[in-house]
Amino acid sequence: MTTAGAVHDGERRGGAPGSRTWFITGASRGLGYEFTRAALGRGDRVAATARDTARLDDLLGRHPGTLLPLALDVTDADAVGSSVRQAEAWSGGLDVVVNNAGYGHFGAVEELSDEELRDQLETNLFGPFRVTRAVLPGMRARGSGHIVQVSSIGGVGAFANLGAYHASKWALEGISESLAIETAPFGIRVTILEPGGYATDWSGSSARHSAGLEAYEGARVSAAARRGGQAPGDPAAAAQALMAVVDSPEPPLRVLFGAQAPAIVRGIYERRLAEWEEWQGLTERAHGSAHEGGRA
Repeated sequence: MTTAGAVHDGERRGGAPGSRTWFITGASRGLGYEFTRAALGRGDRVAATARDTARLDDLLGRHPGTLLPLALDVTDADAVGSSVRQAEAWSGGLDVVVNNAGYGHFGAVEELSDEELRDQLETNLFGPFRVTRAVLPGMRARGSGHIVQVSSIGGVGAFANLGAYHASKWALEGISESLAIETAPFGIRVTILEPGGYATDWSGSSARHSAGLEAYEGARVSAAARRGGQAPGDPAAAAQALMAVVDSPEPPLRVLFGAQAPAIVRGIYERRLAEWEEWQGLTERAHGSAHEGGRA
């Protein structure tokens, strides 16, 4: 077994462009499709998963030797393990894993059913968790690898009518940050992508919706107007940005994608910091007398 300390920087990053093997979930549309196309376009190999692999036929026709389409529903734990084993046998080892499969569930918190919330977590949280757990033994054995978790600016802040989606992405952010700390000694990097709005089908036919209550119609209208007022990003540009992240000798733990994302996230954190500061006196009093005596 290779130890992390004995691995050169280039090996930890999974080799140079044109020599890596990727495992990408949700590869049949949107960002996942463009990530797959960009990796193949520079000569890398890609094990691309989708519930409907027919959507990958055009790429397979152009890259028959370097694309392995795999039918996969990430909510099926056994199927996840089988797909990872097939990809590892095909390639000899996975260098970059992109957990992209997911969908957005629209509905106010009161409108959500237990089943709808569970389904959202099964795909957006447990799906990446299962894939990550399946690929880690091979990455640890090689002392290298890069796991990319596709989160969202919705994993940093929250908006009305998307409570289930935010719950899934906030949880993904937390488990991924712990993962990054745990796997760094093995030469495994973790990056959390936080895209803003992109020209994909995320809020279209791939989205799911709760049965609406009239009381929340105003919130739905406002949320739709907010999304409609943003110029969506180009998924192909996001794919090229991901290539730069993977090529970096020191990839970030978190990175925002999209020109509007920094301003949105900055506003979220400024409001949080201001509120915490406003209530700091109460925060300190909540500690009790030990703080006043200097023993905190």
